[in-house]
Formats: sequence, structure tokens, C-alpha cells
Amino acid sequence: MWKESPAPAVFVPAPAEPPSAPVLVVPAAKEAPAQPTDEPSTTAAAAPGRVRALPTAGPLAGKVAIVTGSESGIGRETARALGAAGAAVVLNGLRPERLEATRRQLEAAGATVAVCRADITDYAACEALVATAVQEFGRLDILVANASISQRAYFLDMAPEVFRRVLDSNVYGAVFPLKAALPHLLESQGSVTFISSISALNGMPSGSAYCAGKAALTNLAHTLRLELDGTGVHFGVVHIGFTENDDDKRVLDADGQPVPIAYRKPRWQKTQAEVAAIIVRHIRRRRQRTVISALGWLIAIVHTNFPRLGDWVVLTSMRRLRKFYE
Repeated sequence: MWKESPAPAVFVPAPAEPPSAPVLVVPAAKEAPAQPTDEPSTTAAAAPGRVRALPTAGPLAGKVAIVTGSESGIGRETARALGAAGAAVVLNGLRPERLEATRRQLEAAGATVAVCRADITDYAACEALVATAVQEFGRLDILVANASISQRAYFLDMAPEVFRRVLDSNVYGAVFPLKAALPHLLESQGSVTFISSISALNGMPSGSAYCAGKAALTNLAHTLRLELDGTGVHFGVVHIGFTENDDDKRVLDADGQPVPIAYRKPRWQKTQAEVAAIIVRHIRRRRQRTVISALGWLIAIVHTNFPRLGDWVVLTSMRRLRKFYE
């Protein structure tokens, strides 16, 4: 059982290494080589052979987490919530300036963080990401597979390479970090959470590759629970509903060009902080499945028990609210 501990969290600011992919965190020292001027410093690592002190306060004190895609959006807020709960967190993303901004925000809030810029569809980069956690903090307890690409395109119109790109980000973008992290998670009897979507429960027009990838994560988690039963590792899935997005959030169109996400009425959406709090509660309780929002549960119930009704609702909404999907 994860134990609580009463001391205040500590943090050590930290810089990352140059943007040549995938990067491991470089120890910060006075004699260290200067960072290139075109990329901000993103992490300050521990000295060679030493690991950084872990927080000692909070329900997740002493735990170390990786959150993929945590430079922005739900991933950033999940990392923030994990840090507030006492975990040390390794941030991940592809944009150095975003990673640096997020690192500064979280450290200013008292979190203990490190940074690794890595493409999670590249297995070698995922090995570097896991190595960062172990070298910085000495262990790994929590993996949140959050990073993914979404779309706004009907299957008939999609270029095959765009379909593959979206699917790869959602499937291999979860499989590769997990494969690299699993030996450490087995040792710590840790927790794995796949971030899925309510659209995986019933499908969503204009989201074929995204829905297929998110649905695959549910079956993957179930299979891993069976294969690794008795190891103590937790495998869970969180189905996220409509959530507020960063202003610059983009998804791919049929040709692979970034376009704004479809409009959602504010009253239909949860804040990123609300979603992050639910994810952390899911991790702490080691739940197998969490469906966020009443709409999500309605979709799950209707799809399971009244599939024709569910399809009728979606088809009707396509006729009356076409912009919702396009």
C-alpha cells in the first residue's frame, strides 16, 4: 500500500540537454558545457551516481511518475496534480519551450520535476525517457500514457499515412513507454494508466483512427491484467470526456494539416484541472476503469445495452449538428 508521509515537498530546479532526439538529462555542474542558445535549459539533474531527494509529504510521497505529453493540456495538469500529491514527476513532450515553461510553473508551485524531450512513438526515445526517471530519482512507480494525436477527418477522405500517424501516436505512443518502463514498474509494483476517451466507447464520426487507437488501449490493459496477474502492477484506463483545451490545441485534418479542434459548448466541458484530479484519484485507488462525466457513462450504458439507440442518437446528431464533428 502506498503510504502517506508528513514532511513538505522539496524541489530542485533542473536543465535538459540539447535537442538532438531522444535526450537524457545531463548533470548540471559549473564545468558543464554551455547549452545551445536556440533551446532553453529544461532540467538540472543530480550529480553522477546520486539521485535527487524525493518529496516526503502527500499521499504519493516517495513515488516517481512519468506523464507523457505533459508539456501542455491535460498532461501538464496531471503532472501538476501528481506533484501536489507528493510524487516526483518526469515531464515529457517535443517542444523545448513548452517543457521549460511547464517545468518552471510546476517548480514554482513546489513540485519536484525533471524533463525529457522524447518522441513516444520511438522506442529508443522511450528508453531514454525511462532512464531519465531512474537516473534522476532512482525508481519509477507511475506511468501515465497520455500523449496522443487526434483528428477531424472522415475515413473516406483520410490519406493512409495520416491514419497511420494518428493510430501510431495512440497505440505505440502508449505501448513503447510501457514496454520500456515495465521492468521498473514490476520492481515497484507500480501503476499504469492509459488515457483513453469516451469516443472509444461507441465510436465518433470523423475520428476513426483516434477512436480505434483509444479503444485498443482498453483491450491492452485487460490483457496485461491477465498476463501479469499476481505481479502487483496496476493497469487502468481513464475515458476522458469533453475537456477544455489550450487555445492553440490542434488536430489533424484528412491531409495531415493541423486544424482547430471542433467547437464544444463550455457547459459540456470539464476543466483540465478537474480531469487531472480525477486521473490522480484513479491512480491512487488503483482502479481498472474510470469514465469521466455523466455523458460518458450514458454512452457506455447505451452502447452496452441499447446499441441501436446509441447509433440512432449519433446519426441524428450528425444530421443536426454536423459542425460538431467537422
